[in-house]
Amino acid sequence: MTSTPEQQFAELAKIEGHVEETTIASVYDQLKPVAPELLVGQWEGGSFNTGHPTHLQLHNFKWAGKDFRSVDDVDPIMRYEEDGKRTWFSDYGHARVREVKFRGVVTAAMVYDKFPIIDAFRYVDENTVVGAMDNKELQQSGTYYFYLRRRTQSKA
Repeated sequence: MTSTPEQQFAELAKIEGHVEETTIASVYDQLKPVAPELLVGQWEGGSFNTGHPTHLQLHNFKWAGKDFRSVDDVDPIMRYEEDGKRTWFSDYGHARVREVKFRGVVTAAMVYDKFPIIDAFRYVDENTVVGAMDNKELQQSGTYYFYLRRRTQSKA
């Protein structure tokens, strides 16, 4: 029995060690696009360890996820402070969401205001999306893959 891309994602998200970028890309490419409005709300972040430098960077500053107040008002990097409080990491500025063609599919993408970074999303379910980060400054490192899970009571 063949598993769906959504089931394949669920299995990949359980892996705590190294995951090949090509494995995640294969699943990502099979997932459906995301409508920009779906992203509105607060999301917890999860990271795939493909060896991409962003994985370690996010771990080091205790990445919490992303907050989308609207498609035009996004806090792209939320983190946990020492006291456990979830706060906006202002060094990364704000962002907005637009539809962008990425890997051959038009989907919702978050465009950073301060950096040449675009995060393109694919749909797993109403409360889970997979992101692919295209960072012009880290092109030699490949694509960074991550996922977001909607925080309880945060859907707009």
